[in-house]
Amino acid sequence: MIFTGLIVGALLGIVMQRGRFCVTGMLRDIFLQRSWRTFTALMIVIAVHAVGIAMLTSTGVISPEYSGFAPVAVVVGSLLFGLGIILAGGCASGTWYRSAEGLVGSWIALAMYALSSAAMKKGALGGFAVWMKQWDTGLTTIPEAFGISPWVFVILVSAVTAVMVRHFLRKERRIPKPATLGNRPAWKRPLHFYTAGALVGLIGVIAWPLSAAAGRNDGLGITTPSSNLVKFMVTGNESNIDWGVMLVLGLFVGAFIAAKAGGEFRIRVPDARTATRAVAGGLMMGVGASLAGGCTVGNGMVQTSLFSFQGWVSLVFIALGVGLGAKLWLRPTTSRPTSGGGTYTTSESLDNTLAVASDGRTLEPAPVGSGSVTSGVEEATTSASVKTTPAAPSSGGQGFGGFPAALGAVGLKEKTGASSTLRELGEGYYALDSLGAVCPFPLIDAKDVMATLDPGDHLVIDFDCTQATEAIPHWAAEDGHEITDFREQGEASWQITLRKA
Repeated sequence: MIFTGLIVGALLGIVMQRGRFCVTGMLRDIFLQRSWRTFTALMIVIAVHAVGIAMLTSTGVISPEYSGFAPVAVVVGSLLFGLGIILAGGCASGTWYRSAEGLVGSWIALAMYALSSAAMKKGALGGFAVWMKQWDTGLTTIPEAFGISPWVFVILVSAVTAVMVRHFLRKERRIPKPATLGNRPAWKRPLHFYTAGALVGLIGVIAWPLSAAAGRNDGLGITTPSSNLVKFMVTGNESNIDWGVMLVLGLFVGAFIAAKAGGEFRIRVPDARTATRAVAGGLMMGVGASLAGGCTVGNGMVQTSLFSFQGWVSLVFIALGVGLGAKLWLRPTTSRPTSGGGTYTTSESLDNTLAVASDGRTLEPAPVGSGSVTSGVEEATTSASVKTTPAAPSSGGQGFGGFPAALGAVGLKEKTGASSTLRELGEGYYALDSLGAVCPFPLIDAKDVMATLDPGDHLVIDFDCTQATEAIPHWAAEDGHEITDFREQGEASWQITLRKA
């Protein structure tokens, strides 16, 4: 029966990858975008999950067990987890499926997350975890504490969610439809956030009785299965392989299949400092989730659906941790050299450091080749000269409009300052190189740069962050900017051209 976990996990991985479904981004948008649009997808998961679990519980199909609410551990752990997922670039499930997209930084974060959670649960840090959880209030669920039927809360959450969905769908209809990549079959197109949320909630409902039938009385979960996988790899003890372990392995397999089929898989290697941040973020995630009793899945989706004190308090403090992390570390790039081979340079973005090369030189544009941007850009760039400082050669050898790829920090005209990795192409066209930057940096930099441009100016963005294929077009539509071109540039690489309103 544990192999049903592999099937459920594969379905979950496909939905999450195709829906760009990451709770980190949903919580981050509240602070960075001042928007609850994507968070509404999490509310859909909770609502669908809550209805299904209440039905399964009331009919006796499942019998959930509730842990006592230990406020110190939950609050501290959730804050730590929220900070960690900002550094790691994704929540627990997001880190699993982004690993399947080829992001080596996510592999590092995932390894540290699994190792630290194993240490907290049964290893060297187990004593610390027990000590932090000693202050147990004995409270379990909110309905039990108030002597109210769980169905009251199910109906309330469902009603609030329905209002939120209606509000944001109506808002979407009032703005121009965001641009999408053309000429793609339906199965390669991303799922709408809300569709993905409903499917994740439904998968969560199905997961519980299947998991219980395999001897694991729980629903979706990432932290304990990840730690159990590490224990098995270290000890070889087959008792550690349960339904939950099969779930996370299936999640990886499903996400890989979806990414590969959609042309969104490519190995991308982080630089040393970004890798260091992945290590720190992963460790914080594992320690935090173990203290809090769950991650954004275990607490943010399952325990909230059970209306436990632990789940809702944890979700609030994870959000506060994300907000604090966003304030500390998510800011526009000052300057970042473009690295060859798809290497991440998020560390420069996080540190706001300025890259300086040993010597400077002026690059004259090469003749326009086959053209990777619109004809307007090609015409504009035929007479442009770009000042730059050299760095490692580009792996592709060509950049915007047939030019050699940007090789370093750029000298920009005064109106744009040096707020990002921007190149002036001439005739009102500017090129922003976000290749290698993990989300949300392509969007952060695009917004920062666009604010400095004049109406009618064009911004050409190269990026390889999968989530930005939805985030950038939606932001452009909301702000009224015209998208004049949007295309794939190869495996897991895209280019979009915006005209400032």
